[in-house]
Amino acid sequence: MSDTRETLSALVDRDILDAVREMARDEGKELQTVVEDALREHLAHRAKPKTRHQVMEAFRKSLADYDSLYEKLAK
Repeated sequence: MSDTRETLSALVDRDILDAVREMARDEGKELQTVVEDALREHLAHRAKPKTRHQVMEAFRKSLADYDSLYEKLAK
């Protein structure tokens, strides 16, 4: 990540902002640090592959490989 800082202006629900301010105060951090940490964590979470997609892909492959077996087992 870059060391360059930019100004961010955003409208945020008052209750959420109050909770984030309280979190920053409780942790002894500046508000901008807590917001940056939350944004960084959100980006990391979004970058992870979705497990559900992987499960469905394995299921589709299983159907293709073992369709006749599944049909026999269903009888």
